[in-house]
Amino acid sequence: MEKKIINSKKAPAAVGPYSHSVLVGGNILYTSGQLGIDPADGVMKETVAEQTKQAFANLGAILNEAGMDYSDVVKTLVFLKDMGDFAEANKIYATYFPNNPPARSCVEAAALPLGALFEIEAIAVK
Repeated sequence: MEKKIINSKKAPAAVGPYSHSVLVGGNILYTSGQLGIDPADGVMKETVAEQTKQAFANLGAILNEAGMDYSDVVKTLVFLKDMGDFAEANKIYATYFPNNPPARSCVEAAALPLGALFEIEAIAVK
């Protein structure tokens, strides 16, 4: 099965030894977790709302690099530093998937990379 590494210059550089995403079989995309880091300056946004919006912008850049968009997402995994931020992050999340949202898991994590408050990874199928 064909495996292709896809990175986007419009998303922040990886903070470890991983790729932004891997395209398998030409139509299934697995993304790495995206944080609320602005790719223009490499700075993490401050609030959970800002981080959520930026993480989605980063995810969108990766999807676009693979010739996909949010409508191709079939599964997401969301990590929150504090489940108390669920409602705020969920409200923003819903704007990216207004119709037929993907399957999703959401978990509270004791710590996220670089002190992040929000992280999202996705599986998309074209």
